[in-house]
Amino acid sequence: MLWSILKVIIFVAIAVCLAYGASYLLETPGEVRFAFGNYEVLLSPLGFVIALAVVLLAAFLLMKLIGLLVAIMRFLLGDETALSRYFARSRQRRGLDALTDAMNALASDDAKGAMKYSAKAERLLARPDLTQIMVARSAELGGDKVKARTYYKEMLANPRSRFAGVEGLMRQELAAGDTATALELAKKAFAIRPDSPSILRQLFDLQSQREDWSGARATLTAATQAKLLPRDVTVRRDAVLSLADARALIAKGDTGRGGEAALQANKLAPTLVPAAALASAVHVERGSKRKAVKALTTAWATNPHPDLAAAFAAIEPAETPAHRRKRFDTLIAAKPDDVESHLLKAELALADEDFPAARKAMGTVAETDPTTRSLAIMAAVERGTGAPDAVVSGWLTKALSASRGPQWTCEKCNHVHSQWMPICENCGAFDTLAWKPAAHAEDASLSQSAMLPLIIGVGDSPPEAELETVKPIRDPKDEAKVVDA
Repeated sequence: MLWSILKVIIFVAIAVCLAYGASYLLETPGEVRFAFGNYEVLLSPLGFVIALAVVLLAAFLLMKLIGLLVAIMRFLLGDETALSRYFARSRQRRGLDALTDAMNALASDDAKGAMKYSAKAERLLARPDLTQIMVARSAELGGDKVKARTYYKEMLANPRSRFAGVEGLMRQELAAGDTATALELAKKAFAIRPDSPSILRQLFDLQSQREDWSGARATLTAATQAKLLPRDVTVRRDAVLSLADARALIAKGDTGRGGEAALQANKLAPTLVPAAALASAVHVERGSKRKAVKALTTAWATNPHPDLAAAFAAIEPAETPAHRRKRFDTLIAAKPDDVESHLLKAELALADEDFPAARKAMGTVAETDPTTRSLAIMAAVERGTGAPDAVVSGWLTKALSASRGPQWTCEKCNHVHSQWMPICENCGAFDTLAWKPAAHAEDASLSQSAMLPLIIGVGDSPPEAELETVKPIRDPKDEAKVVDA
């Protein structure tokens, strides 16, 4: 409101000034005389002012006309002008629109559209750092791997697109199954951009699959520093890597460093079954049986497992079945109500030929959790108590078609493994094995799910043809080999 009033006041003031000026010029006597050669022009004061305004306007229009003619000449000669800038902006706008269309086509897996629009964007935009990656990805989506590879290599020359070029080449090598070359490319990409989450994950996976445990640990450290992983995941992966490194070192004969790595793995993840079993063997070798017992009972309290029982048996390999039953009370007491504890207690009683105690230990396990192992134990109990062959055969028949119980199963692809390993042998995933019932029946080894052979002492074994799955292994050397494995 105030501004409107102010504008009216200014307008009125200007009009008054102009009117006053015009009246003053009309009333002013005299004239303005222009003389040039033989020509003479006489103007009144008001006529002079009007003539001056017309001359200034004509001069302004003449300068604009001259500027336009110069611009046209420069345009024809190829120099940059406002007209050329207009066409350049139009070309850039159409190129960016084509680039956007190419991105949308890629997002919707439209290979034909992606190729069309990315080629158009490349033609309109003089920005290879923008268009090369789009053309390469579009060619890759359309199955033209040669063209994609060509563009990825061209991108290596530009510092701004070098990372994307290396990553694209790495992806192609992975698709071709050349993990060695892919690993080298992943290292180069990591050197260019060490905080890239996708490269850190890919580099870690490749190093793990190729059993480069020290390299994988360095990558894990980088991922931790970049705060890409939660602390509990970092600690767990570090433990698995330490365990894998320990196994590799022991296999090479470096028991000193291997033992330290095994103890480190157990320290980082006390409930990791294979780490506890290997740490127990290291403690026993170094004469620290008490530490071995502590490591195994700690793991058993969370994850009861036959491998832990085997390692516990290996602490005193030459003991009698009776002594073994008494010593195992410490381990079983860590989690007495678990199914594994009931099975273990029954197996110990069978080894001591105490068949009533074995039946009592089993309770209703064979009915509530009928697996090959629990049914085989019941067959052994019936055989030991003198039951008819038909009863024994009945249990064995059930065992043949029963579930094999928990096994080392990959949680990613459900592949069953005969023993724990850091990398799934089927899908290559890291630390995905869990001790659980398999989703599908597998012809895997029964060494983990059959009756635990390492805790059975001297005694009569059932006929091999009938109870092959519960045949005891009596040689303590065999026990040590399994624990070391």
